Amino acid sequence: MPVILHSPQIAPLTQAELARWHPVPVAVAVDLGRDAGQIDPAIRPLCPPGRQPRLFGRAVTVRCEAPDFGAVLQALDVIGPGEVLVIDAGGHRDTAMIGDILSGHLRAKGVAGVVVDGAVRDVGTLGGWSDFAVFSRWITPRGPTGADRGAVNLPVVVGGCTVSPGDLIIGDDDGLVALTPAIVRSRIADAEAKLARETAWIAGLAEGKSAAEVFGLPAALRGH
Repeated sequence: MPVILHSPQIAPLTQAELARWHPVPVAVAVDLGRDAGQIDPAIRPLCPPGRQPRLFGRAVTVRCEAPDFGAVLQALDVIGPGEVLVIDAGGHRDTAMIGDILSGHLRAKGVAGVVVDGAVRDVGTLGGWSDFAVFSRWITPRGPTGADRGAVNLPVVVGGCTVSPGDLIIGDDDGLVALTPAIVRSRIADAEAKLARETAWIAGLAEGKSAAEVFGLPAALRGH
């Protein structure tokens, strides 16, 4: 069966709406609640902490029938600058769905990075790019076989989280989150408020205030 290319109706988001999320860390987004789509922490950033490029962009989704990677190939002509390729390979660990050749092509197109619920390879090259972020569940040297199955731009499940085309993907050293357009619009004020509270906590502790004062804790009972 050939790869199916879907044409979903993706809710528009303005650059201003997206820009407000750019400084929000994944930890703050996830702390907003269960409606923020945390992706399984087992899908990890490729680079060590402090060296991982930040991932930020709207999702182009792919469902692979591993070891076939036909849907990834078809997505190369669909994805655009600033977007994120999200690959649902069902957690398949034995064959990589993408490596340096396809990732290099995506990077040249200005794609922000890839998220793979499955495996990647050529990580020595991928890990040296500061402008292209890679998150994956596995690393393996074995390449894919077959290129004629799968689907592009449909809802997928990646790391236990449903990701739809156009969802905002944010990734950093701590992990990944997928935000629907509705969440992008409705929860940004909450995220900004959390950032402001954290800034106030840091300032209060630096001023020598007690933890009880800074965090508004009730008085602790003293034992004997």
